[in-house]
Amino acid sequence: MADDTSDLPPEPAIFSAIITPHRSLSSTGFLIFMLCIGGISFAAGIMFLMLGAWPVFGFFGLDVLLVYWAFRANYRSARAYEEVTVTATDLTVRKISQRGEVREWTLNPVWVRLDRIVHEEFGIERLFLVSHGRRLSIANFLGADEKKSFATALSAALGEARRGPTRTVI
Repeated sequence: MADDTSDLPPEPAIFSAIITPHRSLSSTGFLIFMLCIGGISFAAGIMFLMLGAWPVFGFFGLDVLLVYWAFRANYRSARAYEEVTVTATDLTVRKISQRGEVREWTLNPVWVRLDRIVHEEFGIERLFLVSHGRRLSIANFLGADEKKSFATALSAALGEARRGPTRTVI
């Protein structure tokens, strides 16, 4: 029997979000920061070189190299992201790692519950999608206020998906 679902138009999304890690330093800011660190380290290294402590000069260069390596590793990890899409029949979560590895879950929005771990002082710490006794952690990149906003929007979308398609009668 042939599958005729490929001829149907894609289902409209009720909710769609792409969640990315926050990075406060742009590439231009990173360049300026590295130039400042390099300049300060070079000047301090020259001072120690003139005082006769020539091995210290190399350690200042090593410090700049380690700071550069740490920031590059941080920017590499920023390539990871999550996609959350809710339609009338599916809730799809795609997690893409920094290496481009894709993991995808498709859940029925009728059976999904949004679970929160809330700290009374800091707000929402963790969000989970719970279905059939299994938990899927989502939105780990977001801060507490952003998680609250995301949870509100996702809960509204799940509620709309549970109500099913509505028709306008003219």
